[in-house]
Amino acid sequence: MDHLYILLIAALIVGASKGGLASAGAIAVPLCSLVMNPVVAAAVLLPVFLVTDWVGVFLYRRDFSARNLAILIPAMFAGVLLATVITPYTPEPLLLIVTGLIGLWYVGRKWLARGPEGPAAAARVAPGLFWGVLTGVTSFITHSGAPPAQAFLLPQRLPKLQFAGTIAIAFAAGNLAKLPGYWALGALDGLDWTLTAILAATGIAGTILGRRLVGVLPDALYLRVIEVLLFGLSIVLITKGALGVL
Repeated sequence: MDHLYILLIAALIVGASKGGLASAGAIAVPLCSLVMNPVVAAAVLLPVFLVTDWVGVFLYRRDFSARNLAILIPAMFAGVLLATVITPYTPEPLLLIVTGLIGLWYVGRKWLARGPEGPAAAARVAPGLFWGVLTGVTSFITHSGAPPAQAFLLPQRLPKLQFAGTIAIAFAAGNLAKLPGYWALGALDGLDWTLTAILAATGIAGTILGRRLVGVLPDALYLRVIEVLLFGLSIVLITKGALGVL
């Protein structure tokens, strides 16, 4: 298949994100969109997301925040349900721009803050429901749910393994909830299942690589890596959205 190397790189990135390098995975579809239709790219990579999700769940089965999952997962389900209703009426470029601005807002607020950091935020229900619903909507429509989820989780300054595990498990549940909608829309029709198997295997290798990187990075450096990835992703989303508007 043409552009196989781009798809392999994208699958490796998706896997690394599920292994703990959160935000990176949402760069995969925009990367493939440089050489192919973004709808086709999303459909080709969807099985990779689903397979690597559950590898991530296995790797982080002992490391997660139960309270955050109890807040985020139902909210994400509500967001997915809402997205199935509003998708025909929501311009994707506008949602990409809004999602990117959320990421820039968080990173900018963190990097430009003066003075010592305050205490870590609590996992409060109301903000979690808001960010969780937004995560479900943006994940369903644009495959870019990381910025709103991280806007909720990063201020809590969770230990790196707990943060990575919470993200992995929440998105595994959220992506599984998206499957009926994508199936009904025909997103999986016409896939080359041999190619899908190759990409899934590459994604699994990326998941293991991501988990090992998380294990060796100090907590402070890990959080900074996540912030840099979130910043880069936000720029990509805003640029893609702006090009779509133009």
